[in-house]
Amino acid sequence: MIELKTLEEIKILRQGGKILAGVLDELVKLSKPGANTEDLENLALKLISVAGGRPSFKDYSMGGNIFFPSALCVSINKEVVHGASLPNRILKSGDIVGLDIGMEWPIQSKEEAEKNNIPFNHRSEGGGFYTDMCRTVAIGKISKEARRLINVSREALMLGISQAKAGNTINDIGRAVETFVQKNGFSVVRDLVGHGVGYMAHEAPNVFNYVINEKDSENIELKSGMVIAIEPMINVGRFNVKVANNNYTFISSDGSLSSHYEHSIAITDSGNIILTEN
Repeated sequence: MIELKTLEEIKILRQGGKILAGVLDELVKLSKPGANTEDLENLALKLISVAGGRPSFKDYSMGGNIFFPSALCVSINKEVVHGASLPNRILKSGDIVGLDIGMEWPIQSKEEAEKNNIPFNHRSEGGGFYTDMCRTVAIGKISKEARRLINVSREALMLGISQAKAGNTINDIGRAVETFVQKNGFSVVRDLVGHGVGYMAHEAPNVFNYVINEKDSENIELKSGMVIAIEPMINVGRFNVKVANNNYTFISSDGSLSSHYEHSIAITDSGNIILTEN
């Protein structure tokens, strides 16, 4: 079931999303040749804690009694999504790295929420609201192809966001993304999609980065109050992916480079709001 957010809840989501964008800015600054992903993880944990939030992904259940090990996803080169920052890895010049992070904010009791006259999320023990975002960053000097991949994936996200408005459908988002990516000679990953966000880290609806059957029940009409995470995942080669030996990281099946961008978006009667930007 898709649950619409109130304007007051969207206001809190915007505040949390802005904090999360600031956290990611600091992680990007640290992402240089020789950087240790464990240092990135520790910084993410520190900044989120200081802000009064809680990381969404650390210990998140991946099914089959597997729990994600870190607060920060660090997906390197052929890793599409869910590359972990732990155990530690060293970033090298020429790498491209997807930094994906989510946060619940503010962590509060019901009494604190009432005292401060702000919404309380009854669906979470922490009482806060969830935002989610990702950027792919260049480590040192990267190839022209890698640079173009990053630029295309970033632009694809913004084109998808431009279609996230009341009265449009999920396919309007997917069509904008897929058309642009294919025009530039890359492929859209099809086994992984965006999602609703806000009350939980992942909720309905699925947000496809490609066109599904127009009559499919998942090709829903977008409505004011929806909060969604749009996240194109783009491969240089084929769109196929597989799961790595750790049972949670997705990698491109042909070993080609992959780039991932994501924003959390609120849809309102007056247009959409990018929640996860400064």
